Amino acid sequence: MKAFGKKTAAGLTAFLLTFTSLLTFMGAVVFADDFGDDPNDGIVTAAERKTDLLNEVHEDAPEVSAASYILYDANSGAILLGSDYDVQKEPASMTKVMTVLLALERLDQSEMVTITEEMAEAMDNITEDYVKLGLQEGEVISVQDLVYSAVIKSANDASLVLGMYMAGTEADFCEVMNAKAAEIGCTNTHFSSAFGLSTPDNVTTPYDMALILNEAVTNTNYPEIAKTLNYTIDATNKYSSERELNNGNKFVSTTTYGYEYYVGGKTGFTNTAGYTLCAAAKKNNRTLIGCVFNAADPDIRYSDLIHLFEYGFSNFATVEITDSEFAPLIDETKLQINDLLSDTNLYIADQRVVLDHYITTTSSRAQLGSTNRLDLSETVIDTQADKQTLEIPLCKVYSDKTYLIGTMVIELQKKTGVVEVNPEKITNLTSVRSILITFAVLSGLILLLVIILLIFRARIIKRRRDEVTKRANML
Repeated sequence: MKAFGKKTAAGLTAFLLTFTSLLTFMGAVVFADDFGDDPNDGIVTAAERKTDLLNEVHEDAPEVSAASYILYDANSGAILLGSDYDVQKEPASMTKVMTVLLALERLDQSEMVTITEEMAEAMDNITEDYVKLGLQEGEVISVQDLVYSAVIKSANDASLVLGMYMAGTEADFCEVMNAKAAEIGCTNTHFSSAFGLSTPDNVTTPYDMALILNEAVTNTNYPEIAKTLNYTIDATNKYSSERELNNGNKFVSTTTYGYEYYVGGKTGFTNTAGYTLCAAAKKNNRTLIGCVFNAADPDIRYSDLIHLFEYGFSNFATVEITDSEFAPLIDETKLQINDLLSDTNLYIADQRVVLDHYITTTSSRAQLGSTNRLDLSETVIDTQADKQTLEIPLCKVYSDKTYLIGTMVIELQKKTGVVEVNPEKITNLTSVRSILITFAVLSGLILLLVIILLIFRARIIKRRRDEVTKRANML
């Protein structure tokens, strides 16, 4: 029986090895690494990066007198500083940024506009305390002159005419404005005026206003217009002399508030909105946008934004992310996955990397440096699937914080020539069927092993009986 015991142990060992291999092959391969051992497991996602810096303490941040404000990084989309930045307020003449943005996108600057009777009637409803260019019915004027008038002089009649020229009526143009606002990501904006009429339903927020200004300074020649100190409108068929326009924005017209990094912006004021101002500044290829709403003083809004810009450029760093810096990690990951797939019918059919190309963090954190990592802890390969997509997070790791900055997307498919008849999608039912098949195969192996053991045992018993009979005959 000792010999039998040794053979039994050997058979069971072989069976267990077969059993383990079969489970690995027929089940899912879990691809984990040691990322979870890192002390900074709290990964800041792309959505969280927008407001993450607001959760940190910035003890020396400038005080802002405006009721609500924002400092926004246009490269990364991060809010650096702010208060009530998502609260709806009247923008006053900052509304004109949207009107001019649409005019620059949709119209040829050399187009000539004729002031219609409908336009003239609408302009008559603009009260005397609102700035006007003095347009008259039947006057012919260029789109460019109207645009410069709206931005430099903040002429309300020029902005209204632009809107009506593009859409027919002011109401229809406001629908165009609101659609454009939604297109660029504004969620708390509703325009009911083409020029910034003081009304409770012409509202936006500091955050939405930052998005609108960013669109204007990034994708049009708005900066060139906004930084023009003086502009001359030639005489028209209804106006016999030239009209000189002087830029009222103190970022441009004064040395006291002149700011060398100023890119463009727009002022605003009504009795209900207070003093408003939005501006963009660019330094070392970084664009910051600041907006203040409901400031109590016409000058302090400029100094507030200058202080915000200076603090933003000095105390925050916008880090550019490139595909090349992740290349070694990506190549190594592909090798590991290919190794895992070597005993399966799967292969990597496609691979791509989706990156957010900028993140903003504090300057002190950025100065300490960072490392790049791929988080494989949640990656699972289903070896039974015909097709599957792996989405592997790419992270930038600092000493005290980890940012999710992209995804490595890998498409897996079955190899050519290994195709099932009438293949089915992987569902809960097919998963159960795979388990049942696995159980049936294992049961068959166990039964086969038992039969073999019984045959061996029967042969040993028969051999011993034959030996006993032979000895009895010899006696």
